Amino acid sequence: MTTDHVEPAVPGGESEREPGPSDSLRTFGAVVQALREHAGLSRVEFGELVRFSKHTVESVELGRRMPDGSFVERAEEALGNTGALRHSARFLTRGEAGLAAWFRQWARLERVAVSLCTYECRLVPGLLQSEGYVRAVFDNSVPPLSDEQLEAQVTARLERQRMLTERPNVPFSFIVEEHVFRRQLGGTEVMRGLLDHVLTLTAPRNVTLQVVPMDADSHSCLDGPMRLLETPERRRLAYSEGQQNGRLISDPKVVSLLYQCYDTLRSQALNPKDSRGLLERLRGEL
Repeated sequence: MTTDHVEPAVPGGESEREPGPSDSLRTFGAVVQALREHAGLSRVEFGELVRFSKHTVESVELGRRMPDGSFVERAEEALGNTGALRHSARFLTRGEAGLAAWFRQWARLERVAVSLCTYECRLVPGLLQSEGYVRAVFDNSVPPLSDEQLEAQVTARLERQRMLTERPNVPFSFIVEEHVFRRQLGGTEVMRGLLDHVLTLTAPRNVTLQVVPMDADSHSCLDGPMRLLETPERRRLAYSEGQQNGRLISDPKVVSLLYQCYDTLRSQALNPKDSRGLLERLRGEL
């Protein structure tokens, strides 16, 4: 649609794809690096002491990875037991590392939405992806991601999924094309794990999955994937994503039209019970 009125979009491009570390992660990483260098340790040597890879050490020092408790404790012991790392780790926040710049505003809205609808025709929606599938998705990035970038992307995507289990009173609706589940992205084992994961995540009453069968003879969302949500203030918004960009759509007329398209597609897709049955059959064929 070329007439959409949208919120100011963040322009696409490689510079915006770089994960943005939070201030607390960046500060913690700088302290780790300063203490490590003061101790005369290289990243490889320090990694051996804390039993983490050089890439993990670098990712923490650059503020792109949330250190877990074992990293903090081992780093504290290796760097003099000053208490500085233990104390500062209490104030760490994930920020928005691993999220594309154009997606961050929508991600913030997702966290407080009172309902969320997703139609996807390209790949399994991020909120339903298994870790193996997530890695397969980012392994296909062009240009290739570094190890640190890939881990940041995987961490951020899996972190987003927590809302499905942490918000049992929020209705989540997903409509996905059948061919997405038939594409062997990552290979047979990855797809087995994915289908098991999707069936588990969509079992609760507040999560609904419908599959659009490949033989469907009508389709109301041929313009492409979309996401819809309702804010706590009962304001409806939409989001559309394409190559290297994303748009937050706020025009009430356009959003209303997209809701109509989504509601129509619900009647054209398989019902939730039949959709689960299809996924179970696909799982059995692998």
